[in-house]
Amino acid sequence: MKYYIIAGEASGDLHGSNLMKALQQQDVNAEFRFWGGDLMQSVDSNLVMHYKERSFMGFAEVILNLRKILGLIKFCKDDIDNFKPDVLIFIDNSGFNLRIAKWAKEKNYKTHYYISPQVWASRANRIEKIKRDVDAMYVILPFEKDFYNNYNYEVHFVGHPLIDAIADRTQVNEYEFRSDHSLSDKPIIALLPGSRKQEITKMLSVMLSVVNDFPDYQFVIAGAPSQDYSFYQTFIKQDNVAFISNKTYDVLSVSTAALVTSGTATLETALFKVPQVVCYKASAISYQIAKRIITLKFISLVNLIMDREVVTELIQSDLNKKRLKKELDIILDDDKRIQLFIDYYDLEKKLGGKGASEKAAKLIFESIT
Repeated sequence: MKYYIIAGEASGDLHGSNLMKALQQQDVNAEFRFWGGDLMQSVDSNLVMHYKERSFMGFAEVILNLRKILGLIKFCKDDIDNFKPDVLIFIDNSGFNLRIAKWAKEKNYKTHYYISPQVWASRANRIEKIKRDVDAMYVILPFEKDFYNNYNYEVHFVGHPLIDAIADRTQVNEYEFRSDHSLSDKPIIALLPGSRKQEITKMLSVMLSVVNDFPDYQFVIAGAPSQDYSFYQTFIKQDNVAFISNKTYDVLSVSTAALVTSGTATLETALFKVPQVVCYKASAISYQIAKRIITLKFISLVNLIMDREVVTELIQSDLNKKRLKKELDIILDDDKRIQLFIDYYDLEKKLGGKGASEKAAKLIFESIT
């Protein structure tokens, strides 16, 4: 069978690569063509475009790059027609993928969606478009199945693929890791400022502003694979800061605490059982628009899944040096850490266990054969 897969960022690349491996187990004749990143390309060489070439954050940034985005959509449609896949698989990345899904359904392609757009967060009117344009939806968050059921749309809950990704990783020898990266024996506070240049620019300076207030710890920036060290270097003014690229899981596995940009990384940090403060700051225009259309009580996946505040969220003006120092002090306190560990274990139970990629691949393959 021929599979055309569209993923849009680092997390989509990770989950896409694991889905491709699982599809190969189901279908020994699987042929892939895909939009993704290095991890998907390590499974198959047929990469159409890397996600870093179309990485736009926020409403304002999308508008400013609208001509480029429209050109990419046209190119994608033409590429699909040339490949003639048996099934299209969309991974998150709703702004791009739902446009392709509408066109693909009209062209009678089979359309499957792995990792739902966050319609439960904003613009629920998109559900009718999803029902019209998507043949099968595979969701990874436990509350999503009930959410879609309320709109008479049956979806498959397959569990969260991060559980597999973290469980299957090679364990790190902490002594060797510290030695290889010239780290001291001080406890590590990880900084996860995101993967896009816009969010790193907004987040990293504030994260680094508290470094001198914690001399007994060392700070390690977990660099995104899509960005060069030279970009991060412009923000680093302190001595007690290290930089390690493309090893976020290794960094988290040896960290005592973390400052994390809202997104998938908040859930990854929780699954590594690392106490965290969640950070988010957008451009003024993007934030004002978001406030008017997003109806959620929380922005982090940890709190959304637990349906209560487990980790502190510092959003927009609350993300400042004074608040960040205060909240970091709190999560370094032993009593708070014990409670967070308990909450994190409960969170993992809610996510449904291992095997998300295998479950999704089996359902996709069986539906097209």
